[in-house]
Amino acid sequence: MFIEVFAILISLGLLMFLAYRGFPVIVIAPLVTLLAVALSGAALLPSYTEVYMPNLSNYIKTWFPIFILGAVFGKLMELNGATTAIAKQIMNIFGIKRALLATILACSILTYGGVSLFVVVFAVYPFAAAVFREAGIPKRFIPAVIVLGGCTYTMDAFPGTPQIQNIIPTNYFGTDAYAAPITGLVAGSVIFLLGYLWLSRRVKKANLAGEGYGEGHTNEPVINPDEKVINFWLAIIPLAVVVILNFVFTKTSLAVSHWYAPELLQETFNIQNLSSLSSTWALIVALVVGIIAALLINIKSFTASKLSSGLTIAASGSLLAVFNVASEVGFGNVVKTLPGFEVVRNAITGVSSHPLISESIAVNVLAGVVGSSSGGMSIALEVMGQHYLDLANSMGIDPEYLHRIASMSAGGLDSLPHSGATITILVICGLTHRQAYGDIFAITIMKALVAFSTAVILSLFV
Repeated sequence: MFIEVFAILISLGLLMFLAYRGFPVIVIAPLVTLLAVALSGAALLPSYTEVYMPNLSNYIKTWFPIFILGAVFGKLMELNGATTAIAKQIMNIFGIKRALLATILACSILTYGGVSLFVVVFAVYPFAAAVFREAGIPKRFIPAVIVLGGCTYTMDAFPGTPQIQNIIPTNYFGTDAYAAPITGLVAGSVIFLLGYLWLSRRVKKANLAGEGYGEGHTNEPVINPDEKVINFWLAIIPLAVVVILNFVFTKTSLAVSHWYAPELLQETFNIQNLSSLSSTWALIVALVVGIIAALLINIKSFTASKLSSGLTIAASGSLLAVFNVASEVGFGNVVKTLPGFEVVRNAITGVSSHPLISESIAVNVLAGVVGSSSGGMSIALEVMGQHYLDLANSMGIDPEYLHRIASMSAGGLDSLPHSGATITILVICGLTHRQAYGDIFAITIMKALVAFSTAVILSLFV
C-alpha cells in the first residue's frame, strides 16, 4: 500500500512544485494525473478518458457561465471607468490619515459587488500608491492591504458574495450563496478587525523606525489629478444591481427556483435537484443585468474596437481560469479512484470525526498545495464532499455550515508564495516576495485560523 499512497502524494507534490515554477496547470494536471495512475498500477487510458475528461468537462459545463460573465462584468467596469471612480471616491472620503482603511474598503466594495480580484488590483493600486506616498506609509504594505480587502471576508465569508469561492459549495451541498449568514458575518468581521489591527500596528512600527514610502520602486503609477471620471453614484449602480438581484433571485418569491414547473425540469431536462442549480442561475441572471448596466452607465466610453478587445481579453482570461480549475478537479476525481486514496482519506478524516473540522483542514491544505482557493476547494469537495454531507446529515448538522466553512477555508492558505494571485498582486505593485510577502502571509494565517476556529466552535454547538 506504500507505493499507492506515495503515488498520490508525489503527484500532488509535483502539481504544487510545477505550478510554483510557472508551468501551466492545464498542461501539468493531466500529466501528474497519469503519473499517479501509472505508479498505482491502475488502468492508464480508461482513467484518462473515462474519469479525468468527463469530470473536467462537467466542471466547465457547470461553472463556465459564472467565470466568463464575471470576467466580462469586471472588464466592462474597468473600461467604463467605474472601478477607478469608486476607488478614487473612497480614497477622497477617508483621506490621507485613513489610507489603510480607505484601500481596504475600496477593495471590499468592488469584490463584494462581483468585480474579480485582478481587476480590483489594477483599479485600486494606483490610488493606494498615491495616498500611501503622501501619508508616508511604506509601499511594501500595499499587497497585504489588497489581500485583506479583496481576498478574505468579502470573497468567501460574507453571505451573498458573488465570488466563485462562495458559489462552488452550492453544487455539493444544495445550499445557496447566503448559507450560514450569521456565521459568515461574524467570522468575516473578525477577519477584518484582526487584519486591520495587524496592519495598523505594522505601519505604526515602521513609521516609528523612520521608514517612509521609500524610493526607487518599480512600476510606480502616474495619476493625472485632472483626469475626469464618471460620477461615483453612477459607478456603483452595476455593483448594486448584481448584489441586489442575486439576493432577489435567490431568497425571495421571485427566486429562479419558482420560474419553471418542476414537471418541466424533471421530464424535459432531467433536473432532479433544483437547489444545486438555483444559486448558479440566480448569479447568471444578476451578472447579465449587471453587464447591461455597466454598458449603459457610460456607453459613450465604448468604441467598437475598445469593446471588442476588452471582451476578447475577458473571454481569454476566463477560459484559462476555468480550464485550470477544471484540470485540478479532473485530477482529484482520478485520485479518489486509486487504491491509495482510502488511506489518504482516512488520514484526513482521522484528524477529527467532526465533518466541519475535517473539512476545514482538507480544504485549507489542498488550497495551499495547489495555490488556488477555487482549485483546492473543488478538489476537496469532489473527493470528500459527499462524505462530509453524509456525515453531517447523520449528525443533524445543517449543510449550510459545511458550505460556509468550505468557502472560508478555501481563502486561507491559498495565498502561499506559489499562489498565482499572490504573484500577480506583487508584480502589479512592483514588489518582490522578500519585500512584501511577510504581511501577506500574516493575513493568510489569520484567515486560516479564523476559518478553523469557526469550525471548532461550530462543532461544539451544532
